[in-house]
Amino acid sequence: MGSRSDAPQRSDAQRNRERILEVALAELSHSPDVPLSVIAKKAGVGQGTFYRNFPNREALVLEVHRHEVRQLTDSAEELVRTREPDRALREWMDGLAYFAMAKSGLAEALRQATSATGGPARPGYSLVVAAIGTLLDANHEAGTIRPGVTADDFILAIAGIWQIDPEGDWRTQSTRLLDIVMDGLRAGAPGRA
Repeated sequence: MGSRSDAPQRSDAQRNRERILEVALAELSHSPDVPLSVIAKKAGVGQGTFYRNFPNREALVLEVHRHEVRQLTDSAEELVRTREPDRALREWMDGLAYFAMAKSGLAEALRQATSATGGPARPGYSLVVAAIGTLLDANHEAGTIRPGVTADDFILAIAGIWQIDPEGDWRTQSTRLLDIVMDGLRAGAPGRA
């Protein structure tokens, strides 16, 4: 007999879980010490429902982060399937900027959770690197970016988004920065295969 967590969730239970994660991201981004009861109340769920999903703060914080990473990394495959490779890469970069701004606010809560659980300092990093690899491979194959760009090169090139103030006009700043990076990636591209 499978465990309870192996069984598919009812649609209302799944909606409750998604709502908790959405509210938790917003609240924890503003204050890493927000009471869990505040998150439950704003999500419109009772304490029992909340704690069935997330038995403690660390479990909630880590799941919020995993959820955001999954959304970001899953989008890479979808974009590669539905867009031209260079367009897919540029759109994904916008999603990465959003992730960076959300993670900026969540950073202290995530640091506390990973130190409390002894978890990895950068949970989900390998998944992000794999998504970058998927996007770069599609672009190399299509000849839409310069040859030889690695995931490490890309990460270093976009590192400036982590310096943008999430309280400021981050969308304008990240768009400008990522357009510059994309122009640099396209320079020297051999052309479409």
